[in-house]
Amino acid sequence: MHTAINQMNDFGKERQPFFFIVDFEIKRPVVIPYDEHFPEDISFYMDGVSNTANTQEKPISISHQPISFPRYQKAFNLVQQEQRHGNSYLTNLTFKTPIESEASLKDIFYASKARFKLQYKDEFVVFSPEIFITIKDGIISTHPMKGTIDADLPDAEETILNDAKEKAEHYTIVDLLRNDLSMVAKNVRVQKFRYIDHLKTSRKNLLQVSSEITGQLPKNYHEHLGEILFRILPAGSVSGAPKKKTLEIIKSAEKEDRGYYTGVAGFYDGKSLKSFVMIRFISKQNEQLFYHSGGGVTVNSKAEKEFEELNDKIYVPVI
Repeated sequence: MHTAINQMNDFGKERQPFFFIVDFEIKRPVVIPYDEHFPEDISFYMDGVSNTANTQEKPISISHQPISFPRYQKAFNLVQQEQRHGNSYLTNLTFKTPIESEASLKDIFYASKARFKLQYKDEFVVFSPEIFITIKDGIISTHPMKGTIDADLPDAEETILNDAKEKAEHYTIVDLLRNDLSMVAKNVRVQKFRYIDHLKTSRKNLLQVSSEITGQLPKNYHEHLGEILFRILPAGSVSGAPKKKTLEIIKSAEKEDRGYYTGVAGFYDGKSLKSFVMIRFISKQNEQLFYHSGGGVTVNSKAEKEFEELNDKIYVPVI
């Protein structure tokens, strides 16, 4: 971690463009200068910035057999038990589901449509709608995304915005991330609260609820990029609150490291920084593909509904 922090700080001071990924457990951060020697087996698209042309598109389909509900419910019950004891107000619970597809990770990268995409070697591909932080002209911004619903349901937008559980979950994450930004910035404020993002997928259309929080960084922020980033990791929207204790609960409930899933990736161009949360994630492990998904659990959550959301998120956005 310290090596990655120093690399980012040094590159920022020199205004040297670089690419980075940081895993959820912050055990395997990678920082790579963006120059003529940039690895050919890493492809990315980050909100308009890319190192590759979007070509070679082909039809993509995936199939999956959901993990057993009793397996999910066991972890869910553990989380809620901790919440009833007051140890967490919100816990992001995730699982990996085996999937089948004839497509390669590279095929999925080119075919998927998302604001942020990354294919990292032959290890994983991610097509994420969720910003982590952006830094531009001294302003740091984050955009937590919490609350998902099938867009084709009757009155879907009104339903998701008025759902008491979803509303409480979103308030909690906004408060957590406002506090996170306050550790590195001044004048932190919520600029937009609970607006709707529309997502089109190969299976169904989804609505997701987001907010925008901003703050003012010190004038010398370029030479402290590593410290700024790692101070607020892991992302609150995919961990929970309070963060430290909730991370312990996640480890107990999920039983294995998430790795790069729900970590962050980003690109610094010498002036501004863009980064995203690595959700909507497919990993390749011993030739088997896994789709990683999950959602926020509160004391008022229902296991059946959360299990349905976990499976609803198994899709590739190809439309």
